[in-house]
Amino acid sequence: MESFAGIVFDPLVPRLLLLGLAVAALLVSGFALWRRASGALWRLAALALALVVLANPSLVQEDRSLLPDVAVAVIDDSPSMGIGTRRQQAAEAEAALKAKFAHIPNLELRVVHAGGPAAKLGPSDDGTRLFEALNRALADTPRERVAGAVLVTDGEVHDVPTPEAAGKLGGPIHGLIVGNRGEVDRRLIVEEAPSYGIVGDPLSIAIRVEEAGADGTEVPVTVRIQGGETRTLTVPIGTRRNIPFTLRHGGPTFIEIEVAPGPHELTLQNNRAAVMVNGVRDRLRVLLVSGEPHAGERTWRNLLKADPSVDLVHFTILRPPEKQDGTPIRELSLIAFPIRELFEVKLSQFDLIIFDRYRRRGVLPQQYFQNIADYVNNGGALLEASGPAFGSPLSLYRTPLAAVLPGQPTGNVLTEGFTPMLTDAGRRHPVTADLPGADPAHPAWGRWFRQVEVQPTGGTVVMSGIGGRPLLLLDRVGKGRVAQLLSDQVWLWARGFEGGGPQAELLRRTAHWLMKEPELEEDSLSATANGDHLDIVRRSMRPDPHPVDVTTPSGASEHVALKDLGDGRAVGSLAVGEPGLYRLGDGTRATIAAVGAINPKEFADVRATDKLLAPAAAASKGSVKWLVDGMPDVRLLPPDRDYAGRGWIGLIAHRDYLVNGVRQVALLPALLALALILAALLFAWRREGR
Repeated sequence: MESFAGIVFDPLVPRLLLLGLAVAALLVSGFALWRRASGALWRLAALALALVVLANPSLVQEDRSLLPDVAVAVIDDSPSMGIGTRRQQAAEAEAALKAKFAHIPNLELRVVHAGGPAAKLGPSDDGTRLFEALNRALADTPRERVAGAVLVTDGEVHDVPTPEAAGKLGGPIHGLIVGNRGEVDRRLIVEEAPSYGIVGDPLSIAIRVEEAGADGTEVPVTVRIQGGETRTLTVPIGTRRNIPFTLRHGGPTFIEIEVAPGPHELTLQNNRAAVMVNGVRDRLRVLLVSGEPHAGERTWRNLLKADPSVDLVHFTILRPPEKQDGTPIRELSLIAFPIRELFEVKLSQFDLIIFDRYRRRGVLPQQYFQNIADYVNNGGALLEASGPAFGSPLSLYRTPLAAVLPGQPTGNVLTEGFTPMLTDAGRRHPVTADLPGADPAHPAWGRWFRQVEVQPTGGTVVMSGIGGRPLLLLDRVGKGRVAQLLSDQVWLWARGFEGGGPQAELLRRTAHWLMKEPELEEDSLSATANGDHLDIVRRSMRPDPHPVDVTTPSGASEHVALKDLGDGRAVGSLAVGEPGLYRLGDGTRATIAAVGAINPKEFADVRATDKLLAPAAAASKGSVKWLVDGMPDVRLLPPDRDYAGRGWIGLIAHRDYLVNGVRQVALLPALLALALILAALLFAWRREGR
């Protein structure tokens, strides 16, 4: 508590009028004095007293309470502070600041910690934001009470304000830098990378390796493509290098790049970088060959044409087998059937080949069937929807395709009503596991009325029909995949017969499994970030309680037990506390998952620096000092001073206050003023009377 006293004026007339009267009084009195009129001084005194009365002076006394000035110490808790002894230096500096501020009267110290790893798990990456924490700490403080701020950090701050904005804080900004001057660290920089790419098209990532004093030195760089190859190349330090790659499937693909450690490393986390590229298929090229017109042909065509991303080539062989009029087959087509172009020249350009109720008629030579079998072995996709001819001498199985088809016909074609059922394997396979209406005992699906009997020679039976016989088989052949649907009546579901069924979803999943979409892999391990947890899903055709080993971005290991759900999935969850790439494996399967930013700004450059804070500190009349030079002293100074010097930093003492009470006393009471004016006039009259 302190008091303040002063004289204030509260004129009884407007100030301009008072000023005019004062000028007039001076002119009149001056003229009288110039003429040496007797009594002029007394008249001047009377006029002056009258002006004082009109000015209404009073003595004001205030009882004031000083408000403490507010200083903020922002302590950097970002992951890069864990390098070396930085965190220890910051803790010692925090303790020293608290001790020094405790001895400064009328000063409030607010200590805030910013940049902790818990704030880094979101999808965005804003880096270390100390000034954001500073502004929050001063949100309820008027600018007139801000004494200044002290930032204890390694200097890697990513929200430094402009010098103009820093000068408006209200007090000086001081940076205390932990770490050492001249630190050396090798780091990998991704200069340019695509966010998406067309599957099968060539792409590239531009990288550069930096290390102070080592420009031109060639270092090994390892590139790992998720689910693909690993290769090593040499890259000169300081030189941009393009790394070519090709996406093999749709959806996200992680590409990891790692440079070998250097002789002086602060951390290995910025020796690695990862890029996620979303693979998209430009146009899915599908070849549909219908052996004859039938009720389900339009269902296939409508399904494929409904997807704008599908480029469909559809041919239907119209000649019925019973017609024998001697007309050459090549003269019966509506347009020329480009068999050589489709099955020899451009066969490899198709993503999927579908034979719908096909029967051998001599249209396709045996060599072309061999080409299709080779296409599958080399990574292609084949779907065969069998009609009655598959169980006859005109069967596709009597071609070189028999080497890739998983079902061998017995010659029987069964014609009775049945409801398709999921097998035990089908209840675990992602193509059929959770189809709508797939109740294990009584699926809510309509019946079919024809099925070709086969003896499975390979693959997995995921759906069964009459008497438990195979209805849908899925098989991996060489590098490719084959699906065999042993009925031509899936169209009944599309027409809604007896309630229909999930025809579109079943065929869509089958086609995507054939084209190796990752989300439909039946033997896979995947993980996705969900807030501060990593949700792990392992798909397997058999229950497998084997735990998953997780390696965090910092290199720590965790074991996660999984719970089998009975539908081909075993799930588990892991609490995560740091951003970056997590590597998962169970001994046979492996994958990676991204939590938060893949390449955090925090580790882009971990060298301690004073250059980023220097402009803001200078604009606010603050300073940046290295703690290796010693902890500076703290001083509280009046406004408009220098706030930094050798071995010390300064803060502003604003001495803002709160008025508790006011006492006001008139300096010239009205009666006293009237008596004095009359006395002056009396003396003037007596003087003039002489």
